[in-house]
Amino acid sequence: MSAKPQATPPALKDLSSHFAFGQNWASYSTIIDEARVAEATRGLVRLLGEGGLAGKSFLDIGCGSGLHAVAAARLGATRIVAVDLDPIAVETTRAVLAQHAPQIPTEVRQLSVFELAPETSGSFDVVYSWGVLHHTGAMHEALQRAARMVAPGGQVAFALYHRTRMCGFWRREKRWYAAASPRAQRAARAVYTALMRLRFGLTGGDFRAYVANYQSQRGMEFGHDVHDWMGGYPYESISAPEVEAFMLRIGFAHVRSFTSPLTIGLFGSGCDEYVYRRTD
Repeated sequence: MSAKPQATPPALKDLSSHFAFGQNWASYSTIIDEARVAEATRGLVRLLGEGGLAGKSFLDIGCGSGLHAVAAARLGATRIVAVDLDPIAVETTRAVLAQHAPQIPTEVRQLSVFELAPETSGSFDVVYSWGVLHHTGAMHEALQRAARMVAPGGQVAFALYHRTRMCGFWRREKRWYAAASPRAQRAARAVYTALMRLRFGLTGGDFRAYVANYQSQRGMEFGHDVHDWMGGYPYESISAPEVEAFMLRIGFAHVRSFTSPLTIGLFGSGCDEYVYRRTD
């Protein structure tokens, strides 16, 4: 694997430069139920395969609500460490784990991905970071640091925003939204939702059914995801070939991926999902 990353500028660990993800996850956690846990569990199986976590250690970087740490516990992970930069997300994860996976020993810490090191936290069979590293302000360095936590022969599973022609627009929108007042944010979400509803109408889709069935997407919820998408700043995106070249360079081999053919990104880019195995 490549050399140890350089020291990270303090600004990348400064919550004031980031969207308030923790508040959104705390709100979302109040609707987590067994159905959402089951969907999150299926999402992990899709990435890691049946039995992909049984008896293994699991590191969740950017744990958010704690939903996927719960899913890892349900799938038989024997050591679970969950970290997040946001203290609200840390407390939310602790509460969700206590409610839905009380029998599994877990460690939840307020920690930036840029502070992780195998010398202090150990290495893991599976390192997981879904939709997080592109919000750090230094996506490539964050991915490298996440990869350093993988034990030899282990896997890293992550999701990053798919690059589209609209990424420049969305980067500006997110920077504005993250600093906007709650009233302005509500207005922006209303416009976004109205435009999406119009798109469904013009293409013959069923917007109500889409929203009602939204939890099938990793156990998530439409309203919280819209807020997360519109406010997710810092923001970076990347293409699948760029991910492949980067991971090969740092000593990882492709296992599987789920990528989008989307090119414009009018309503968002969405996340491409990747699994790589450490080979060095």
